[in-house]
Amino acid sequence: MIIIEKLPEILNNSKNEVESILGKPFIEPFVQIEKLVPNINNRKIVNNNRCFNGFYQGDNLIAMVKLLEEGYEGKIDLIYIDPPFLTKTKYKGRILMDNGGKQEAIEYFAYNDIWENGLFSYLEMLCPRLYLMKELLSDEGTIYIHLDYRTVHYVKVLMDQIFGEENFLNEIIWAYKSGGVSQRYYSRKHDTILVYTKGKDYIFNPQKEKSYNRGLKPYRFKGVKEYKDNLGWYTLVNLRDVWQIDMVGRTSKERVGYDTQKPEKLLERIILTSSNEGSIVADFFAGSGTTGVVAEKFNRRWIMADKGALSSIIISKRLIEKESLPFYTYRIYNNHKKAGKLLLKEIGIRKNREGIKEIYLELDKYELNIEHINIKGKYKTNIKKMLSKNSLSLLDFIGIATDYEGSTPVINWQYYRSNGSNLNKKISINLKDINNGQKIYIKYVNIFGHGSSNIYEIIDERVVLCQEN
Repeated sequence: MIIIEKLPEILNNSKNEVESILGKPFIEPFVQIEKLVPNINNRKIVNNNRCFNGFYQGDNLIAMVKLLEEGYEGKIDLIYIDPPFLTKTKYKGRILMDNGGKQEAIEYFAYNDIWENGLFSYLEMLCPRLYLMKELLSDEGTIYIHLDYRTVHYVKVLMDQIFGEENFLNEIIWAYKSGGVSQRYYSRKHDTILVYTKGKDYIFNPQKEKSYNRGLKPYRFKGVKEYKDNLGWYTLVNLRDVWQIDMVGRTSKERVGYDTQKPEKLLERIILTSSNEGSIVADFFAGSGTTGVVAEKFNRRWIMADKGALSSIIISKRLIEKESLPFYTYRIYNNHKKAGKLLLKEIGIRKNREGIKEIYLELDKYELNIEHINIKGKYKTNIKKMLSKNSLSLLDFIGIATDYEGSTPVINWQYYRSNGSNLNKKISINLKDINNGQKIYIKYVNIFGHGSSNIYEIIDERVVLCQEN
């Protein structure tokens, strides 16, 4: 197959596909919605009406159609995407476990970058999504597409047709150090980021970088401000199109156990340059969620989407740790109930030492159906051992909504694994009011990102299980 001859077909088919999708009556695909209000160590509850950030777990094409239906057409100032690279690789998640006081790593399947018809299938997937992103982008918006040598030249041809070659702004080279060398070709140590705008009047806030003087000595030019660091003398200049930024290495503090995680510094440059405070920033291949984390840091609104269960839980935990504003998660219903079940030893109401009523619960065990987890070899053996020794070590997250009204649970309380440590078996929540008929929603997620929930009801000072989801 000569792929260049197939590009017009891919473009035409993608355009027709998008027109067909948008021409049909909209059917709400996301049936599981939760609002998460970060509450670090249960010391404070964020109460902010600006709750509009959202993560969509599911096909990003469906997420974009939903956004268009909800009026986001022309509202997003910046889109950054880091799609698969056509690496023909199965990527893994990596989790540190506390196995009887010993740190142990578990690896398991996270997502697939293998395409049935190779490059043709890959471009068929990406092209209609690029059309939808153009619809979502504001008139002063910019889109960054992060790729590498395998596909970048083909995607540029598609982008020239979809966005217009006159709107091509830059080709950014992200250069980095990493392991691996070759004796047969130059070591591949860079990615390429294509930058396109929606039109001529786009947001662009120039950022500065160091430019070291020749010989690292001062120039002493009139009117030129110079600085000195431990390397030598430099001036500040507008960012160039080659960025030297370290990858998220194995020992990096940023590392969250996601193979293709991108560094915050990379997203900082993109977000500060091509958006303003209050802008909406979107990432439809969210992965580890770096885009949302950085957008939150710089007071941008954010929208993210990703299919992966691992992506969902990593993003939630990162945002909780950063004390983010409240955000919504939307999920296309995916029956993870078969993956595992949480059993409680006890749940009830009591008074604490100060005489204040509290809801308390004690975890008993977690029943994981290992056959529903994509894990093999020694890791599967290790998981079986952990199930017999301490099944609760396979739980990653518990979120609790204490006043559930039957629609969207507001999860004000979160407990999660950190640095390989296990969840506390005993949980207590102080509440000002505990009323008869009040419902409690408990969400639990295992280390593989698969979640389920139980709903309890307070009846005559007792807490009774009334629904398992």
